[in-house]
Amino acid sequence: MITAIVSIDVEADKIPEAAETIVEIDGVTEVYSVTGDWDLVVVVRATNHDDLAEIIPNLISKVDGVIRTQTQLAFRTYSQHDLESAFSIGLE
Repeated sequence: MITAIVSIDVEADKIPEAAETIVEIDGVTEVYSVTGDWDLVVVVRATNHDDLAEIIPNLISKVDGVIRTQTQLAFRTYSQHDLESAFSIGLE
């Protein structure tokens, strides 16, 4: 599984609508409204690079109000949440 983190600049008056549209795209697992230089940060998970090539430039980038995107690919995942879940199996 390939994980991409996509930072998105959106027209200010279209941020909520863009976020709602983007979260409905297959492969998008999370959409965060954030502070700073970007308006949204999106997590995309895909099985291959061809899927990412479809999801990011052909779907996310064409959502109404999206001005630009910047994509980073994750090499490894370090998640406290995942570690806690793995060690708590059967301890409930």
